[in-house]
Amino acid sequence: MGEPVRRLAMQQWDVFSARPLEGNSLAVFLDGRGLTDTEMQSLAKEMNLSETTFILPRDAATERERGVRVRIFTVQEELPFAGHPTLGTAFALRGKTGEKRVMLELNVGKVPVHFEDGAGAHAFGEMTQLDPDFGMQHEREAVARATGLKLQDFDDSLPIETVSTGVAFTVTPLKSLAVMKTLHVDLTRAAEYLGKTEGKFFYFVTRDTKDREARLRARMLFYNGEDPATGSAAGCTAAWMVARDVAKPDERVLIEQGVEMKRPSRIFVRASRSGNRVVNVRVGGNSVEIMRGEVFL
Repeated sequence: MGEPVRRLAMQQWDVFSARPLEGNSLAVFLDGRGLTDTEMQSLAKEMNLSETTFILPRDAATERERGVRVRIFTVQEELPFAGHPTLGTAFALRGKTGEKRVMLELNVGKVPVHFEDGAGAHAFGEMTQLDPDFGMQHEREAVARATGLKLQDFDDSLPIETVSTGVAFTVTPLKSLAVMKTLHVDLTRAAEYLGKTEGKFFYFVTRDTKDREARLRARMLFYNGEDPATGSAAGCTAAWMVARDVAKPDERVLIEQGVEMKRPSRIFVRASRSGNRVVNVRVGGNSVEIMRGEVFL
């Protein structure tokens, strides 16, 4: 007799979209108790999505006080925080209950997700991220060398700046949609540069958008290819927009991402001001359940 097979229930969600087969796909394991770190990492690699999450249920009193424990993995590593996994997992936890608020406990701490009226794909969830930490501003010449882009590709009216709301992204404004559409980055040199300057990834943005509703078009290229929607980076960018007068305080604006890879995503962001500080960063969107299944181990 072989060892008994463990059956792990999972769902797949398309996040930051109200339409199936768009947005950023997320695998959610509904009960990851008993899995080792190595097994979680291997399952994330097996899913081969931008991220995979593992819900670790606890008793009701603990979850009311501290939130639902969730861990987030890419195909390569565990992350302390990521946007689309947070939002998609909150949708999975909410299910059809109509709850107005779901609290997650991630490696960065508690992250609340609030829901606005609507059911299914029409529900809108909005997470509140950590208050932003503004890091260094970068010289365009250095970023051009690190990425392989031309100096004239950058929007010189806005700073290239590293911001963190849980994970540090280097927000990099480009001049035009034409540059964005043909974007190619030397990922090895970019990673070496980011490793020395405290950024996790570059997040490329441009104010030249196709969708008139959108304030920015964005792309995020990384070791697993391209990310259709990067909610953590969008939060950093929301703070950056308010700080740099690209958006007004508390103005909800749209970032479009994933268009070039035919996974269009709609990420809605806003942030507040308190004196000279940017606070209350919120990132929201829709999510659609696309698949349910079991994994056998």
